[in-house]
Amino acid sequence: MSSKDTHPLPMFSPRITFGRAVRAETRRLRHSFLLPLHLACALVAGGGGGAYFAFAAWNPTLGADAFVQLLGAMMPLMVGIIGGIDADLEGEVTRFSNLVAQASRWRVFAARVFTLWMLGALALGLAVGVFAGSLQLTGRQSLEATTWIGTWLGLSLGSVSLYLILYVFALKWGRNASIAVGAVGLMLAFFSMGGLAHGLVTGKLTASELNVFSVLPTSWPALLGALPIELAVAWHAAGDMASVVLATWQQATGICGFGLVICYGGAAWWIRRFEPRQSDA
Repeated sequence: MSSKDTHPLPMFSPRITFGRAVRAETRRLRHSFLLPLHLACALVAGGGGGAYFAFAAWNPTLGADAFVQLLGAMMPLMVGIIGGIDADLEGEVTRFSNLVAQASRWRVFAARVFTLWMLGALALGLAVGVFAGSLQLTGRQSLEATTWIGTWLGLSLGSVSLYLILYVFALKWGRNASIAVGAVGLMLAFFSMGGLAHGLVTGKLTASELNVFSVLPTSWPALLGALPIELAVAWHAAGDMASVVLATWQQATGICGFGLVICYGGAAWWIRRFEPRQSDA
């Protein structure tokens, strides 16, 4: 039997726990080019956005809102790319034996998605931190640290469903499918905000105006990431704007939480029935 016909042994035992699976996935990612890719994307996004809004004539707070909305809107495409690349590599190296050969394949799948999400969350934190630091260095920082932390949490937690959905697409239909769906998701996310930089140009708090696109998972990172900034802006505005933004934040969080439960259950049901494509077998 040639080496081409042999299948690599699964790296997980049949009784793998979620914690062990996460540790195994973490070790795997240490040697993956996805780690430097996330680092580079975070530095480029945070550094580029920070350099622009640190010196541009725009209101720096509205600039921060626009930057976070752009960062959140990019998440569907970025998750589609990362998930697609990772799933394709898994198919090439192990022919998905680490997933389909396990009695507890849901735990292995969940650990894979969780570690990719954690990597994305760290990249988002770095991008937001570099952007906020750029404003601080030029004396244009007007937001408190708690607002930036809330923004990072919103971006990160709002993207969990995207990782579940798009990794399923990547496993079922391949990298190109997950990237295509992610690209469509990017456009839908912009629609939920009224367009690219709509709030920056008009001065409106666009994340606070929910519409039909707001119920889509593609919109949740941008919405939940921008709302802490818009709440900080509304807090110092006249009238009851702060209560409106807070109510919108609660609604968006509820929509995202309900959607995550559905995505979690759907992914758990699907992965237990997943069989690799014939081209990967």
